Amino acid sequence: MQKRKLGNSGLEVSALGFGCMGLNFLDGKGLDKKEAIKLLRNAVERGITFFDTAEAYGPYTNEEIVGEALQPFRKDVVIATKFGCKDARPAVGLDSRPETIRAVTEASLKRLKTILNLLVLAALKSV
Repeated sequence: MQKRKLGNSGLEVSALGFGCMGLNFLDGKGLDKKEAIKLLRNAVERGITFFDTAEAYGPYTNEEIVGEALQPFRKDVVIATKFGCKDARPAVGLDSRPETIRAVTEASLKRLKTILNLLVLAALKSV
């Protein structure tokens, strides 16, 4: 698998990433938890090292699945998660205040059960 560097961060990831939204969020359907974990682990075994999730997927449950699935590979993968919606629900509105960023980061770390490589502001609202 080819690798890419992410900007000036020093992080190196697989040229192909794995967007995790469809595991349990898209169209209200998804894989059961065991199948989702198996799929993520198979992706790692095939050389995928970059995984993208968000607190809004589920909401919250996608990060939990990703965290559990990737725990055994934590030193070998890069995890990005997105935030920016009030209560992790896009329909409720946007929230990118500094206190929200801190709270979201702490909650994502707990759900992912690990360190977080990238925190991505998916929606911006003036503060």
